[in-house]
Amino acid sequence: MANTAQARKRARQAEKHRQLNASGRSTVRTSVKKTLSAIDAGSKEDASEAYKQAVPVIDHAANNGLIHKNKAARFKSRLNTQIKAL
Repeated sequence: MANTAQARKRARQAEKHRQLNASGRSTVRTSVKKTLSAIDAGSKEDASEAYKQAVPVIDHAANNGLIHKNKAARFKSRLNTQIKAL
């Protein structure tokens, strides 16, 4: 365990950041899964609406460093390609 006050504070901050990051990544995965389920259902309108809601979530995660910017672009590109194929 941390011995100094500074190390104890850093441990508290690290735990708080870990939980916030886990929550953010979970939100991204949920929004992507919602879009994929709408695509699987075959409804282009529902899939487009889910995609419009997922894009800001993905961009926010990329801007905050939760996921890499290229990964965010890949998510959006693949989802959009699948929606256009409907």
